[in-house]
Amino acid sequence: MNDTCCPPTQAPEPAPSLTRKDFQTPQEVRWCPGCGDYGILNVTQRVLAAQGIPPHKVVFVSGIGCSSRFPYYVNTYGFHSIHGRAPAIATGVKCANPDLQVWVVTGDGDGLSIGTNHLIHAIRRNLDINILLFNNRIYGLTKGQYSPTSELGKRTKTSPDGTIERPIWPVRTALAGQATFVARTVYSDPNHMATTLEAAARHRGTAFVEILQNCNVFNDGAFDHEADRKKTDEQRIFLEDGKPVRFGKDGCKGILVENMEPVVVDLPPGGEPPPGSTLIHNTKAVSPALGELLAALVPPNFPIATGVFRDVERPIYDQELRGQVEAAISKQGKGRIEDLLNSGTTWEVR
Repeated sequence: MNDTCCPPTQAPEPAPSLTRKDFQTPQEVRWCPGCGDYGILNVTQRVLAAQGIPPHKVVFVSGIGCSSRFPYYVNTYGFHSIHGRAPAIATGVKCANPDLQVWVVTGDGDGLSIGTNHLIHAIRRNLDINILLFNNRIYGLTKGQYSPTSELGKRTKTSPDGTIERPIWPVRTALAGQATFVARTVYSDPNHMATTLEAAARHRGTAFVEILQNCNVFNDGAFDHEADRKKTDEQRIFLEDGKPVRFGKDGCKGILVENMEPVVVDLPPGGEPPPGSTLIHNTKAVSPALGELLAALVPPNFPIATGVFRDVERPIYDQELRGQVEAAISKQGKGRIEDLLNSGTTWEVR
């Protein structure tokens, strides 16, 4: 037998690896110099490349605000939509084409004011989308009015004597909306942000991530307490599933619940703390109570918790919707729009 007539089968060419450049556009990135959005964009592009999903299978949907310029700067499909409606548009995109990876980019003003209704419903439905909420506690695009997350007493152009409204807490709002994945990270910690976004991308269902972010023009220093790298040990709790909830130098402090209230307790530095000496984090807990308790920890009495608060499984809306459609087609056949329009009582308008 002539070996030349049957050449050995060659292995298929490996898919080309993706880099951050594959997700960059030629658009000039136009945020204020020093804005935290630059770092978030950089990390997001790196996370997208690491996934290995080609750009044409990814969609970014945004509303209105500084953060909502994101689709211009990511080389994927994108919609720069209308104020507060990004979750609604993302719902349509995902339900029409479930094979796409869909990201929503919104801000504390866009997502938690005019867009609160859409945000909550997208979360409770558990669509397979990723929601990134940039929280700088201010309306930056419209030049410095207080936002739904601005702290009580905040003096701004629209609250010269200090706001009398209590702020919305994004993570707690997502937990109340029955989110299956909830996390928080900080713009000044790119490694932690990347790890958090990677976990969100892996999750099947709605992944909600709050990103604490500075607006150096209209609300500079909003998260200095959380962003100060020199004081990270004392001012942040790094949540890890199955690990003790601890902070401070060498993990010398922990969190316990006494009389239904969180309290700071001392722990022996280093090593595993004694059983019962501090809370153990559990992202898979059926009840969101632990996540809610940890999300409610705020300075100055407590460090702020960052990382994944909740990561549980639940049926996915877009999959269940597609299942209903397929079942209806199987039972009744594929319909025609002409038949629908001409069925039942019809009339002509002359």
